[in-house]
Amino acid sequence: MEKLSEKEIEKHLEKLPEWDYVDNAIHTEYEFNNFKDCFSAMSRIAFECEALNHHPDWSNTYNILNISLSTHDADGVTIKDINLALAIEGIVEEEE
Repeated sequence: MEKLSEKEIEKHLEKLPEWDYVDNAIHTEYEFNNFKDCFSAMSRIAFECEALNHHPDWSNTYNILNISLSTHDADGVTIKDINLALAIEGIVEEEE
C-alpha cells in the first residue's frame, strides 16, 4: 500500500470535514450522548474494521471517542485509512 502525499490527503479530507491530518495520521473525535451510545458506535466500527482488515488507534472516555488512522506498514496515511474514515463517518451518522 502506497503512502499518500500531504496534498492527496488534504484533497481526500475535503470529503471528511471532521477529520484533520496531524503527525502522519488522520484524526477525529466524536461526542455521543452517553457511554452506551459511544460503545455501540465503537462496536459497529469494529466490525467494519475487521471487514476491511484495517484497525484504528482509538480510545474513549465516557462519551468521547478519539480515532487516529494511519497505515503502519506504509508509515503514513494510505487509501485504506481514507476508506475506513469514510466508513466510520457513515456508521456515526447512522448512530445520530
